[in-house]
Amino acid sequence: MDASIDAITNNIQIALAPVFLLTAVATLINAISGRLARSVDRMRAIRHSIDRGEVKDQVLLQHMNKEADEAKIRGRLCTAAIFFDVLSGVFISLTVLELFFFQAGAVRSLQTTYVIWTFVLGLIFFMTSLSIVLAEIVYAYRSAGWNTPHGAGK
Repeated sequence: MDASIDAITNNIQIALAPVFLLTAVATLINAISGRLARSVDRMRAIRHSIDRGEVKDQVLLQHMNKEADEAKIRGRLCTAAIFFDVLSGVFISLTVLELFFFQAGAVRSLQTTYVIWTFVLGLIFFMTSLSIVLAEIVYAYRSAGWNTPHGAGK
């Protein structure tokens, strides 16, 4: 193991390169969490209005039940996206640790296939999360209350 400052600096740079992807993972988790919170709040508000008997019109009541169910589906999509995003972060973090220990010479038996697989799995899970977010956004747009029956604001 070369203990010079240049070698140590180079090892840290190589090991920390995937950390920039972790920033993207964290940003996506934050964005999805916001979408999840809005969806849950909307579902609760609708259910609260229905449970208190504020809605008398049967057409509007049916519409609100459908909207609450759609918010529930959106919440499930957001939860799945967060799951895959967190999984992505775990695998990318493992990649960082593997690269650091490998570059530092602390682990000689570490095979490069571990680094490749953890990084590739991290990217696959990140892309899965992005795909689910896209599906949730499309679903949210399609389920928007464009055709809300009259009296919805009452």
